[in-house]
Amino acid sequence: MVDALGNLGRFVLLPGQRHDSVGVAPVLENLEFKALLADKAFDSNAIRTLVAERGALAVIPSKADRSTCIPHDSEMYKWRHLIENFFCKIKEFRRIATRYDKTDASFAAAIHLAAAVLNTR
Repeated sequence: MVDALGNLGRFVLLPGQRHDSVGVAPVLENLEFKALLADKAFDSNAIRTLVAERGALAVIPSKADRSTCIPHDSEMYKWRHLIENFFCKIKEFRRIATRYDKTDASFAAAIHLAAAVLNTR
């Protein structure tokens, strides 16, 4: 998760075979937000319900296989590029892009370190 400025807010490490949507609830826990911007991969009723229960807006385009298309704010969705930009920047760090770390703790530390370096630029 990144904030409105494109800086790392929180993250959860998941096994490679797990879908990213599993990590949404832990990331949003004890967090105040007005809107959740996510891509089509996060278009699920469970995530939309979780966001609505928190009183926030889910800015998620509907997947093609959804029977009824759920509208989203396309102007607000354009700000999702900040998330993609963060991932591009963090992958500039070779250690993260190639995942040299053998343990989750050292990989998480590398992500925190890279995010701190990016935040100081």
